[in-house]
Amino acid sequence: MDPLICIFTVIFILAIFILLYFYYNNREIELRKESEAQRGKIEAVRDRMFKVLQEQAKVSTEYRNAFEKIYPEIIAGRYFQGGEMMKWIQEANPNFDTSLYGQLMNSIDIQRGSFTTEQARMLDLINQRASLIESYPSKWFIRNKTPIDYVVISSALTKQVMASGIDDFMVSF
Repeated sequence: MDPLICIFTVIFILAIFILLYFYYNNREIELRKESEAQRGKIEAVRDRMFKVLQEQAKVSTEYRNAFEKIYPEIIAGRYFQGGEMMKWIQEANPNFDTSLYGQLMNSIDIQRGSFTTEQARMLDLINQRASLIESYPSKWFIRNKTPIDYVVISSALTKQVMASGIDDFMVSF
């Protein structure tokens, strides 16, 4: 065999290994950095969720408190001035507008959905990186195999159900 062909073959194989090394390590770095950024997105979405809900709940509570304060005064003013019962039957009483609570419930659903989506994205990134690290041939080339540390944010009830494997939560109205 020609020594020049052997040298060329060795250089070619070495070049392939070097390219694979850089490709897989760069991909791992990209996924790790994206997951770090995703952690910040999750925090921002959670912060926005609570600010939006807090503001909407505050408006709804203030509206309810104002209504509760003025409604007895309106009714008292109607009946103690003339005392005519027929006026009460014929007049329209002020109504408490519950649409603010409907908007609040809608916002809760939307904001929690956004938060769940961002957490799901984080889990996808962690899964992609783990697959890259554990798959062949990439596992031969990747240097940093430290797992990404992330704990899913959920309720105490959900944690209990996941630990026990029993879900007997019943919604009662």
